[in-house]
Amino acid sequence: MRNLVLSAWMLAGLALSLPQAQAAERVGFREVTLADASQQRPLHVALWYPTATAAPLLSSAENPVFQGLTSIKDASPTSTAHPLVVLSHGYRGNWRNLSWLVSSLVDQGYIVAAPDHPGTTSFDQRPTEAAKLWERPHDLSRVIDGLTGDNTLAGTVDPQRIAAIGHSLGGWTVTALAGARYSPQRYLEECRLHPNPRLCGLAPELGITPQNQDSLGADLRDTRVKAVVALDPGLVRGFTPESLSAVQTPTLILGAGTNIADMPVEQESGYLEAHLPPATSHLQVIADASHFSFMQVCKPGATALLKEHAPEDEIICSDGNGRSREAIHQQAAQVIGGFLERSLAGQPPGQ
Repeated sequence: MRNLVLSAWMLAGLALSLPQAQAAERVGFREVTLADASQQRPLHVALWYPTATAAPLLSSAENPVFQGLTSIKDASPTSTAHPLVVLSHGYRGNWRNLSWLVSSLVDQGYIVAAPDHPGTTSFDQRPTEAAKLWERPHDLSRVIDGLTGDNTLAGTVDPQRIAAIGHSLGGWTVTALAGARYSPQRYLEECRLHPNPRLCGLAPELGITPQNQDSLGADLRDTRVKAVVALDPGLVRGFTPESLSAVQTPTLILGAGTNIADMPVEQESGYLEAHLPPATSHLQVIADASHFSFMQVCKPGATALLKEHAPEDEIICSDGNGRSREAIHQQAAQVIGGFLERSLAGQPPGQ
């Protein structure tokens, strides 16, 4: 939920260095723009997908702070149908932030699509779009529309195997996509009872006001999505218990056990666990993960770089003083992969 104010040069486009630890072959990559009828909310989308093409290799999702992953730019997709995972970044994050999941997902045969959410991304912070929180689930639905309607973008999507994964505010997004209904008034009351300046202070910017009850309280569900994963989600206490208890979409919640971002796992991830149906949902807390452990791996020297250019963002390279971020990612990817395999096959989420 941090306001990531990395300078523009840190968020520059693709670098050409190839970090060996992230090397993976047969991952196609391209960036596309999906237009909308109003022309007010075009979506920039990064796509990764299985390919038989072997070259040219480059590093996607890399910048001076974060490691990227090796992929083949504009490669031709394979001809078989693949399951799809759509990714939703956090508040003022961007499409790169969940790229650490891509290699394992593509290795398992998934197409992966990560849009920038207008108004709440590093590259677009327009207040008018940020205050339309309800548009975030619609963004993911539009990505699904685009990929199921055009198999030249990333290959053929299996319409029965579509999932969504979101971090932080992206966790809010995928929970709404699963069918949970939001009450701004309930969230504001939660903020009165349990003040949290970091999260509650975002309410006006994100349009969480009683005046937006109709839009935020609408049914934002996409029935094509058969499973969702919420990574240390935030602002979820406005979802009504009644609507959460009615969610039938299998849901995995991975919480951060080390609270360095004023996001107590008990109040956020725990709230979802308390109200979602236990038969179709599961919370797993990773004790030595912080909120930012669900972002990319920081490069050596990244903390010093941030301290010099954006000291308020040093925290994004901090974990829980246990294992490395790579090890946390390995555990999370394994848990997520197993959950998706079971859920998209119609099996219980499991423990």
